Amino acid sequence: MSRIDGRGLDELRKVTLQTDFVKFPEGGVLITCGNTKVLCCASVEQRAPRHVPEGTGWVTAEYSMLPRANRERSRRDISKLKLSPRSAEIQRLIGRSLRSAVDLTMLPDLTITVDCDVLQGDGGTRTASVTGGFVALALACRKLVEEGVLSRSPIKHYVAAVSAGIVDEQPMLDLCYEEDSGAQVDLNCVMNDDGQLIELQGTGEGRAFTIEEQRALVDLCQKGIRELQKLQKAVLEG
Repeated sequence: MSRIDGRGLDELRKVTLQTDFVKFPEGGVLITCGNTKVLCCASVEQRAPRHVPEGTGWVTAEYSMLPRANRERSRRDISKLKLSPRSAEIQRLIGRSLRSAVDLTMLPDLTITVDCDVLQGDGGTRTASVTGGFVALALACRKLVEEGVLSRSPIKHYVAAVSAGIVDEQPMLDLCYEEDSGAQVDLNCVMNDDGQLIELQGTGEGRAFTIEEQRALVDLCQKGIRELQKLQKAVLEG
């Protein structure tokens, strides 16, 4: 089966991580996955939420799509006076994923917020936000070390995410919009660099799917995530 963009079934879209796209955040990166583009900016605040134990920090995320990130203009969440359920669910996913990468006890009374704004959406915006958001988070932590706020980086794992799905009975990695919109099964996977699962979201859109099919999709995701983490390390470690 040939794919729309000519990729192999187990091949990622072209991914780039541009760290000099914006000037002011403590950590920032523009991640491009095919035609999906997400700006991820990490900001540090000298306080932690009330629910966090004293002396411990917090990592959280916010997610939104710009009005013309899609093929038709969407309304801004602020114009609806509330966050859309989709945006709320996605930003909770990003926040959980990024917190798994950090030893929060090493962020004394600090909050790092990672804003993920979709400039252009063509499938995989939530997984791109996790992958790019991690790089922004790691850059912010590096700056805290350079400024003497932290003695060493609290990053304990690299974290990345990717999608896989079944389209016309064929498992494939990293779905673009056209593939995702027609997928029988859609799965989003977040893993760390030890190969451990952080989050798995799977949905049978056109039919139910078996445990064996799920394993095949997770194997595809693991291959893609290893490649994404190599890109992350190239950016962060040179």
